[in-house]
Amino acid sequence: MKPRESSPAEAPPVRPPGVHEDAILKIYRVPAECAGMRLDVFMRTQLRNTSRTRARAIIEQSAHAADGRALRANDRVKTDERIALWRAPFEEIDDIPLPVVYEDDHLMAIDKPPLVTVHPTARYHRNTVIERLRKTRPGAFLALIHRIDRETSGVLMLAKHIESERAFKRLLEERSLGGGDAVKKTYVAVTHGVPDVSLCELPVELDSENPLRVKMRIAAPGNGLEARTGIEIVETRAGYALCRLALHTGRQHQIRLHLSALGCPVVGDKLYGPDERMLARAADGELTDEDWQLLEHPRQLLHAERYDFTHPMTGEPLRLVAPLPQDLRSFWESRA
Repeated sequence: MKPRESSPAEAPPVRPPGVHEDAILKIYRVPAECAGMRLDVFMRTQLRNTSRTRARAIIEQSAHAADGRALRANDRVKTDERIALWRAPFEEIDDIPLPVVYEDDHLMAIDKPPLVTVHPTARYHRNTVIERLRKTRPGAFLALIHRIDRETSGVLMLAKHIESERAFKRLLEERSLGGGDAVKKTYVAVTHGVPDVSLCELPVELDSENPLRVKMRIAAPGNGLEARTGIEIVETRAGYALCRLALHTGRQHQIRLHLSALGCPVVGDKLYGPDERMLARAADGELTDEDWQLLEHPRQLLHAERYDFTHPMTGEPLRLVAPLPQDLRSFWESRA
């Protein structure tokens, strides 16, 4: 459930004494079905990928009532109560270049580096792709056409005016709904093990039973969403595979889930790899030495290498290419 802003009729929350002037404020309103919950239990339902221990720590550091009163983890929440989290600004890397791989009057495409966030979250608020580009182009219209995970590198497209935004989003939506390969997306991944099929067509669905609330799963036959991933083995080394993947449908986490279902998860994947609990431990800064040994890399080695499509504004064929990032190439070379 997303945080809700206060309505115009409501006074803004009181800033507690000592709160940093640049603190990030998020307001969470308690729905009726959550009334009576302990605050730490309620906040865990609101903060994705956060353990109860971490939720308690966040409450102790930053949770206040609308009147500025500090809250405790064992407080019981009430219907329509507003919980204000005043969180200190995160130290974020803001000097990683965002190379432009293509630009015209309608479209900008960048090569997004790994571990750079696309859109704001509670943890990454100011130094996202969109905010950094807007700083370098003040007043310019820039809108995300699609998104890729923070850990995934590669091609990311932004629209330069509203008509372009609508046209490109229509193009991607038609493709996601099974409208063929109007946009051909090609990814590269390094996997544990070697996939033994050239096309994975397992249907997918949200794992509604998973407490992380972001995980997908393979659906039973006849259920879920259609998902098709083409798999080409480029090279194998020492039990790993360098794969080129054709994304024929655009489901959430499709490539990572399909590869994991085939017994060949992406190296560094904290959700579909050796232990899904690594995702929460990573968010809390609690990965163990054993976790790192299993992951083998700080991020999932997945890269959006190439997009091929007909430009919806000009009608021209277009190919956007982002070269393999250094960390992926270095890992692969080290497997020899």
